[in-house]
Amino acid sequence: MKLLKLVPDNTNIRFLRWQWPFFIVNVLAMLAAVVLLFTNGLNLGIDFVGGQMIRTTFTQSAEAPTAALREEIDALGYGEPVIQAFGEPNEVSIRMRLPDGADTRPELSAEMTNKVTALIRQNHPDARIDGVDAVSGRVSGELFQTGMQALALAAIAISIYIWVRFEWQFGVGALFALVQDVLLTVGMFSLTQWEFDLNIVAALLTLIGYSLNDKIVVYDRIRENLKKYRRMPLPELLDLSVNETLSRTIVTSLSLLITLVSLLLLGPDVIFGFTAAITLGIFIGTYSSIFMSAPFLIWLGVTSDSFVPKESAADRQARKAMGRPEA
Repeated sequence: MKLLKLVPDNTNIRFLRWQWPFFIVNVLAMLAAVVLLFTNGLNLGIDFVGGQMIRTTFTQSAEAPTAALREEIDALGYGEPVIQAFGEPNEVSIRMRLPDGADTRPELSAEMTNKVTALIRQNHPDARIDGVDAVSGRVSGELFQTGMQALALAAIAISIYIWVRFEWQFGVGALFALVQDVLLTVGMFSLTQWEFDLNIVAALLTLIGYSLNDKIVVYDRIRENLKKYRRMPLPELLDLSVNETLSRTIVTSLSLLITLVSLLLLGPDVIFGFTAAITLGIFIGTYSSIFMSAPFLIWLGVTSDSFVPKESAADRQARKAMGRPEA
């Protein structure tokens, strides 16, 4: 049986020929994402804007009927609740966004809570309401800032790691690519107004790790080829390196995207945002690995001698004393 090859062997695609058009498109897309974030904002979830949390235990059941609860509460018209396990499998926390106007009319919040608890008791006689807590908007705002700081620190720490492992130009290139991947993904959430909650922050951290792995594979091959083909022009060498890793990059990303797209189309609504963020991120990360990770090295001054060991003064004197020519 003939093996199916998604990418032919020995491809010779000149990616760097289109480096400037792709860079301009990249910058314009990133500027559009920033404008969207400032003008359109994000549809922040309960995790970040506050709301009501109802803790419930189903005393006669081994597990909480999470799916049924979500449908029943959603039908009340207060928006989709966030239901998570809370301690034992039969214990859940139900978090609801505050109704419109609750800032000036607190009775609306109490009315919503009463309707939800009454519904739970009516449909699930074994349900015990353990408590109702208000999730402060201020605390949630601090949570949002902490989440964004975590993303920024993760990107910076990863870039420093690449800097130490390779050269500083590789670290700067990786940082730009990671910022691009995260910014475009967040910009898409601003454009579509999909809910942005802690799950999306987790998805972005996952995306940073995946995108980093992709860039390291490409950068590692570039480093090997810089040592192997010292007389090859740098643009030609970068194209060769990207082509040599192209099959691995495409196959890995495509296999993940097939699974993720299936989850987007057929999976439950509760994981839609998480799946959408990772799907978008992998698509953008693959694009940046192929088209943007290599050109940055030229713009930042990487040369064919970047990984050649530097000759010390003592070695130079010894070489001259022995009459050997300069390498």
